[in-house]
Amino acid sequence: MERCPWCVINELEIKYHDEEWGVPVRDDRKQFEHLSLEVMQCGLSWDTVLQRREVLRACFDGFDFERVAAYTEGDVQRIMDTPGMIRARRKIEAIINNARCFLRIREEFGSFSAYLWGWTSGKSLVYRGHAHGHIPPSNALSARIAQDLKRRGLRFVGPVTIYAHMQSCGLINDHLETCHRFRQLIEHYDTEIIDDE
Repeated sequence: MERCPWCVINELEIKYHDEEWGVPVRDDRKQFEHLSLEVMQCGLSWDTVLQRREVLRACFDGFDFERVAAYTEGDVQRIMDTPGMIRARRKIEAIINNARCFLRIREEFGSFSAYLWGWTSGKSLVYRGHAHGHIPPSNALSARIAQDLKRRGLRFVGPVTIYAHMQSCGLINDHLETCHRFRQLIEHYDTEIIDDE
């Protein structure tokens, strides 16, 4: 079975690739989890984050953004003191801040998913060149979204982080054409094939 080459590091990455990466996410709690994982990943390998995902879930109340939004300095210290946690205070504080911003976006748009999917008219995007392996770390769309999110107060949400979030949550299908998941996702979800930005 053909897969995107980045995932063949270990069974955990293969499972993530086969079951999650590129699958459209419209649940806000799942969106917040993915966004928080991307924040934690800045400067680290994705494998490091996946290996500690359960610790992160426990530290952030299963990524319940309403609970996380109410965290205090005591919670920051609790998280920092948790065995196995990625001890990056600024990232932990950013996730708490982002939860508060997340709530404001939900108030304005009804859901964070409605806000985010509005950028793609509700469709998963397939960029023509990407399916052949020409995948950039960011693009014009991720830059526009990152700029808007920063304007709304979110942190650690640059164009590269947002591009990775869009890949993970299925706004962009960046599986290679030779990967078994590429065609499966196109067949099951509303997709638009467009030129590279």
